[in-house]
Amino acid sequence: MPDRTMQGVYPILSIPFDSKGRIATEDFERLIQWTVGHGVHGVGVAMASEIYKLTEAERDEVTRFVVKNVRGRAKVVINTGAEGTDVAIHYSKRAEGLGADALMIRPPTYVPSGGDETVDYFRRIAESVNIPIFLQDQSTAPVPPALAVRCAKAHPNLCYIKVEAPPTSPRVAETARLRGDSGLVIFGGAGGGFFLEELRRGSVGTMPGNTLPDVFVKVWNLWQAGKEAEAEREFNKYHALIRTLGQGQGLANWIYKDVLVDRGVIRAEAAFARHPSLKPDDIQRREVTRLLEELGLRARAGARA
Repeated sequence: MPDRTMQGVYPILSIPFDSKGRIATEDFERLIQWTVGHGVHGVGVAMASEIYKLTEAERDEVTRFVVKNVRGRAKVVINTGAEGTDVAIHYSKRAEGLGADALMIRPPTYVPSGGDETVDYFRRIAESVNIPIFLQDQSTAPVPPALAVRCAKAHPNLCYIKVEAPPTSPRVAETARLRGDSGLVIFGGAGGGFFLEELRRGSVGTMPGNTLPDVFVKVWNLWQAGKEAEAEREFNKYHALIRTLGQGQGLANWIYKDVLVDRGVIRAEAAFARHPSLKPDDIQRREVTRLLEELGLRARAGARA
């Protein structure tokens, strides 16, 4: 049976790129060590990592690199979705072979499929591997609660869902209500903006961006200790920053990396997003820097990478 025990904080890693779009490996290693060092329960390589902008060789390189540097201290989840079932199976087998603990897959969107075809897509992928799969429910690639439960019943490896299609809180609640004996395990995503609301409704974890692992782990630990009011007070301190980070792929890819520079994790020379990607203006950058200073998260100049 697949591992159904995963829970907690699973940040999606930002991949540091230089101005020519090359992976900045030293910065990436530092980022992984910093993230895992804050006690996260897992890490992911997915949409916020810009995985869809990687070549096939780079996908393998990144998976191998993350697994090597995590060193078993946290679970590793790799996004292996594709527009074709055979391609997704290929990506999934490669990720498993390179040491991934779980996969994350969203349904095809170029030619959207119906319910039966979507279930078949996920089932065929699940039959090709021996590790658990997170169904990824996004606004542009939805896996509604009833369909998610159908998938979970189609194969035991389809045992997790990352709920991101808004509004996430009622979607989590409906999934929890409908799942019955399917064994479907619910995570939240979408930057973690509704982390606590999702926990109250049946989620057991979140997959936010990679900028605030320390914050999310602290809030998670308070929640697990039964200190829900304290967890909410702590989380609410970061509401404005989390809202700013949750502006969608493209702009967010740049902002994540600007934050990681300001927090002293990566160098400014490694804080580029791959094209195409909307770059924040100077006003946005100043707003983010001010928020980090107010929250005491900005590293001293001498402490930056």
